[in-house]
Amino acid sequence: MAMKKGGLGRGLDAMIPNKIANTVPNTTVENTANAARAAEADQAAKMAAAIALQNAKAPIVDGTRAVVDILKVDRNKKQPRKRFDETQLEELADSIRQFGILSPILVTQKGDFYEIVAGERRWRAARLAGLKEVPVIIRDFTEQEIAEISLIENLQRTDLNPIEEAQAYKRLKDEYGMTDDQIAEKVSKSRAAITNSMRLLKLDNRVQDMVIDEQISMGQARALLGVEDNEKQYEMAQDAFDKRMSVRDVEKMVKQHNAPKKEEKKKQDLTQYQLQFDEYAQKLTEALGVKVAVTLKDKNTGRLEIDFYNTDDFEHLYDKLK
Repeated sequence: MAMKKGGLGRGLDAMIPNKIANTVPNTTVENTANAARAAEADQAAKMAAAIALQNAKAPIVDGTRAVVDILKVDRNKKQPRKRFDETQLEELADSIRQFGILSPILVTQKGDFYEIVAGERRWRAARLAGLKEVPVIIRDFTEQEIAEISLIENLQRTDLNPIEEAQAYKRLKDEYGMTDDQIAEKVSKSRAAITNSMRLLKLDNRVQDMVIDEQISMGQARALLGVEDNEKQYEMAQDAFDKRMSVRDVEKMVKQHNAPKKEEKKKQDLTQYQLQFDEYAQKLTEALGVKVAVTLKDKNTGRLEIDFYNTDDFEHLYDKLK
């Protein structure tokens, strides 16, 4: 029995180290599994890199969606919008930090970089947010198409100030030979709206800056187009801003400014014509033997006066004039 007991005891003793020994192989198996998973992940990463490299070497197809290095994206230097609100950009940058860029930037490939067609505000905000890459849609556009799309996108968002809008219309007209009617059709506006917009570019540059800075309205600016002298025009624009004039007030100021000039010019022109008609009147006086005078209303119309002093004078004139 002692032998059996001893054997049973040895059997229990033998089981304990076996349990310990069994735990070691389990740990080894787990480590091996982790190593295998790491190897698989590494292999997957290598495959993804290989696919990305292959895609990068593939030709760009019109409409390709991609994520590109933000340093390889550049603004369109001819895009209509020149000024961006810094506060709004920072707010957009905060949104991008949280949610990313939800709408890809529309670009066209220009050699080794991508030129923005639509989405410069998102691109600027992405740089503020510290993004290294941005989502893009790569399209193949002509220069005219880029100009049109940039203009239309900004107009739809009402992001352009009146001067930037006018400059964009003028560019389409001057660089691409588009008529006012064609531009109007592109941007869904009337021809008169396009023409009146471009007239703002005739303003003095300082007055244009006041429009951009919203110191004067477009209505006030249009009224100031009636002032030809640039210095006077700028002076009036400052008055309109300082005195918080309405459009009607500016129109009245311009009218008062122009009225004396027109009257003086009219008087000067009539004086010149009056001298000519006075010569004719003198010749008639000598021919008829009575006083003749001409009074002009304007350069084309007036009144002829012939004096007579008795019936004989009148009959004498009647016979001559008949």
